[in-house]
Amino acid sequence: MPDKPVFKRVLLKLSGEALMGELEYGTDPDRLAAVAAQIRTVRERGVEVAVVVGAGNIFRGMTGAAAGMDRATADYMGMLATLLNALPLQDALERENIDVRVQSAIAVAEVAEPYIRRRAMRHLEKGRVVIFGAGTGNPFFTTDTAAALRATEVHAEAILMAKNGVDGVYDADPREHPDATLIPEITHMDALQRGLKVMDATALTLCAESNLPIHVFNMDDERNIDRIVCGEHVGTLVTS
Repeated sequence: MPDKPVFKRVLLKLSGEALMGELEYGTDPDRLAAVAAQIRTVRERGVEVAVVVGAGNIFRGMTGAAAGMDRATADYMGMLATLLNALPLQDALERENIDVRVQSAIAVAEVAEPYIRRRAMRHLEKGRVVIFGAGTGNPFFTTDTAAALRATEVHAEAILMAKNGVDGVYDADPREHPDATLIPEITHMDALQRGLKVMDATALTLCAESNLPIHVFNMDDERNIDRIVCGEHVGTLVTS
C-alpha cells in the first residue's frame, strides 16, 4: 500500500442506515463484512480507529417520542438498539482477525465494557478497534453528539461520517430535490447557519469548538474510508 495515512487516529461514525445495505430495516451481514474489511485496511496502515454506531435501522428515539412515548424512555431504547449494531460489528471485525472492544455508556457488563476514557485510549494505542455503544448514556442526545464527544475525548484527528447512498452534504435534500448540489467544503458555522444536515446542532457546535474536521462520505464505495485516511478529498469536508 504505497499511500501514507495523514491521520494517526480517527473516529468512524456509522449510522444505523449505513449498516442496512439494501435492506428495509435491520443489519445487512454483507455490509457489516464490507465495513470490517475497510477498517482492516485502515488498521494495516497503522491508523487507530474508534467507531460510534447509530441505531436508525432498528429504533429511533424521536420516532417513539412522536408516537406518544416518553422521550427519555424512547431515547434509552435507542441507546440499547445501538448495542444491537455494535455486537455484530464486533463479530465482523473479529472475523477479519482484528482485536476489538465494545464500550457502552450504559451498564451491560455481560456484553460490553463500561466506557472509560483512559481505557479506550489505551485500547487504541494497542492497535485495537474500539466501538462506542449506547450513545452518550443520556437521553436527549443523539449518536452524532456521542461521536463528537468521544472523538474529542480520545483526541481523534477527524470524524469520518458514513452516509447511506448520499455522497456528502448537499444544499438541499437530494432525495427530494434531484438538482441539489454537492458542497465539497464548508465550515462548521456555515453548516449550522444554513441548517444543512451534517450532524445535529449540538454535535456540530462541539466539533466547531474543538476544531475537529468532519469528512462526510458515501458508504457505498468501499474505497472511501481508505481514500480519506490517505488524504484524498472525498464527499464533503467540514472544517473550521
